[in-house]
Amino acid sequence: MKLPASRASAWSAAERQAYANDLDEPRALIAVSAKSNRSKAGKDVVEWLPPAADYRCTYLTDWTTAKTRWSLTVDQVEADALHRLAVACPDNEFTVTLARWPASSRTRPRRGEASPDLLP
Repeated sequence: MKLPASRASAWSAAERQAYANDLDEPRALIAVSAKSNRSKAGKDVVEWLPPAADYRCTYLTDWTTAKTRWSLTVDQVEADALHRLAVACPDNEFTVTLARWPASSRTRPRRGEASPDLLP
């Protein structure tokens, strides 16, 4: 996920570390091969999808969870891709718990501010 393009460029080192090591969200850290990790290399859903087609819906759910959990923005190209790709996925609801921001956070979402709805 491209952090600078997703509002995370202003995050502190502690916030970046919390994001990178998010152990409270089981969908956040997934073991993959080094080859797969290199091929993704920070790309978003417009630029990269898992090679295993049967895993793509799970990947989209996980990606949406991370964006929502950390209040990261989604540009119009990403939103369009999500909507297009989600058509092939089952209509499952899922719950997202917002990440706990460090007390010193300057980028914490303001009251009433939220990430845009990613899926219809």
